[in-house]
Amino acid sequence: MIVVVAGVAGSGKSTVGTLLAQRLGWPFTDADSLHPPANVAKMHAGHALTDADRRPWMAEVAARIDGYLEAGESAVLACSLLKRYYREQLIVRRPTVRIVLLEVSRELLAARLDHRHGHFFPPALLDSQLADLEPPDPAERLLVVTETGQSPAVIADEVIERLQLQPSPEEMTP
Repeated sequence: MIVVVAGVAGSGKSTVGTLLAQRLGWPFTDADSLHPPANVAKMHAGHALTDADRRPWMAEVAARIDGYLEAGESAVLACSLLKRYYREQLIVRRPTVRIVLLEVSRELLAARLDHRHGHFFPPALLDSQLADLEPPDPAERLLVVTETGQSPAVIADEVIERLQLQPSPEEMTP
C-alpha cells in the first residue's frame, strides 16, 4: 500500500507522514524534494505555481509511487495534491494508493508557516494554496482527517487505525 498524506502548506503532511512511515516501518518521500529547481525558485520568490509548473513535478511523484509499487514495497509520501485532478492522477490504475487529506484551519496554518524556518514556501503563498484546494468529492477514495489541535502522533495513530494498517513490530509497545 502507498499512503499519500496531502494538504496545503503547513498542514503537517511531512511531519505526520514521517511519523506514519516510522510507525509502519515504511520508506518516506517528501514530494517537496521532487520539485524541479525552477519550481523551488519560483515559490521561494513568492510566486504561486501554475498547473503547468506542477506537471513535471506530478510526473516525478507518480514515477516515485510506481517505483515503490513495481518493487512490491509499501511507502508513505507527503504531497499537497490540492486539486482533484492531481489526486486522480495518483490513484487511477493504482488501487493500493490511499490519500489522507489533512484539514487544518487557516489560522493554524498561518501560525505554523510564520514559525517555520528554512523552507522555500513563504507564508505569503498560503492563500494561493487555499484558493487551489478543491474539497474532496464523495466519490474520491480519500480519508479526511480534520486537525483540531491534536499532536502529529495522535493524527498518525488515527490514520493507522482508520486505514487498518499494522505498525511495525519495533513500534509496538508491549
